[in-house]
Amino acid sequence: MKAKIGTAMSRRTKVVLTAAVLVALLIVFTLTDLAWAGTRTLSLGEVWAALTGHGTWANDLIVNHQNLPRIVAALFIGAGLAVTGSVMQAVFRNPLATPYILGLSSGASLGAAIAIMLPSTLALSFIQPVLAFGMCLLTTFLVYAVSRAGGTMVRTETLVLAGVAISSLFSAVVSLLTYIAPSEKMGSIVFWSMGSLGEVGTDELAIIVPIIVAGILIMLTQSRNLNAMMLGDAHAMDLGVDVRRVRIWLLVVSSLVVAACVAFVGTIGFIGLVIPHILRMVLGPDNRLIMPMSVLGGGAFLLMSDWAAHVVSPLYGVLPIGVVTAMVGAPFFIYLLCRRKREVGW
Repeated sequence: MKAKIGTAMSRRTKVVLTAAVLVALLIVFTLTDLAWAGTRTLSLGEVWAALTGHGTWANDLIVNHQNLPRIVAALFIGAGLAVTGSVMQAVFRNPLATPYILGLSSGASLGAAIAIMLPSTLALSFIQPVLAFGMCLLTTFLVYAVSRAGGTMVRTETLVLAGVAISSLFSAVVSLLTYIAPSEKMGSIVFWSMGSLGEVGTDELAIIVPIIVAGILIMLTQSRNLNAMMLGDAHAMDLGVDVRRVRIWLLVVSSLVVAACVAFVGTIGFIGLVIPHILRMVLGPDNRLIMPMSVLGGGAFLLMSDWAAHVVSPLYGVLPIGVVTAMVGAPFFIYLLCRRKREVGW
């Protein structure tokens, strides 16, 4: 009995400490990112004055119009990708699953590339996110249609293979468009594929935030069902889970969240793989803990990466955010995996 109480207290302590560390990281990197002003760094007093409407015109422009929309986007996009990654890993019972496992990033890249190749007289700022969002969703339906062909039963293995095939096809088309594009448009296609938070404003946030918040809330309600599905479809059905309905529902919701995340900022990798794994190493495999913590972890990680993209390489300007997430996340993830490979929870 004492051992059980001690285990419960230890688990609760881990959860509280993990949440506290993530919230602290969110606060620290939000402030440091808000204070970034190119050639100099604003003081906390200047940042607070600008946020409360008492700062100078220049500081107000830097904090509220340049930095704040980007930071809000990083918080919600990081949270959306991290939670979606944890869901995909549970749905497919695959520790290598990412939010883009069904080829969604390739679909979004194709939509963006098509928009960039259109005549410059068209409103690219409107058409590009619309096509990226639409192609992302179309990829999901194509993958499901291909995996369903020849029968009514859709297996997770078939979904993954269909996603790989369609992703390869779309990636080949994007490569072709990049190859035949004029030099100025070629650069735009390549840069979009690396990801950037710099183009997000309040109008874009009004679209991104509601979709991500609604999607995360829906996915959180399925955490118990995901725990059952990680045991296998047969065990989940024995526990009363409608596996087919839950899987389809989660794939649709996840696709909407990923489409909202990448439509305006491009492909940002590694968050949906690294954050859920790190949290599983610390807290165990329970999705009722992993998914809420992924909200904090994903936001904190993308904020940290955005800050690093602005300050670590002034000679090259602002680095693409996708480059930074991989360069920061991959070594740390490899270190944790080597140190605690027996505690991953799979």
